[in-house]
Amino acid sequence: MLVQPYLMFDGRCEEAIEFYRRAVGAETTMLMRFKDNPEPTPPGMVPPGSENKVMHAAMKIGDSVVMATDGGCQQKAAFEGFSLTLTVPTEAEADKRFNALAEGGQVRMPLTKTFFSPRFGMLQDKFGVGWMVIVAH
Repeated sequence: MLVQPYLMFDGRCEEAIEFYRRAVGAETTMLMRFKDNPEPTPPGMVPPGSENKVMHAAMKIGDSVVMATDGGCQQKAAFEGFSLTLTVPTEAEADKRFNALAEGGQVRMPLTKTFFSPRFGMLQDKFGVGWMVIVAH
């Protein structure tokens, strides 16, 4: 069994993919636009003019795959009640990734030493996605 996050960026998916490419080294392994759907898009699913928006994408981040979409393209994405955790091997890597993810976002807990990690911090990126960055022991 496999559980994978599926993030709905509601019109900003392509921008998010590029941001995660720079911030955490995400590699796009699949991207399909609404216009490339082999079946007709159901009426009302996406607003007119959204044909070039992302219907489905997959990004490889380290050993994980995060899936994403533009969804309904309404510019109302809301990411609440969860965070993605990025586990890195070194404090330097934690600093680099945390700072990149925090660009344009909001730091919830600065990177610091804790009883469970030499470096741990929490933030919300510029898309509203929550992240926790931790150095594994």
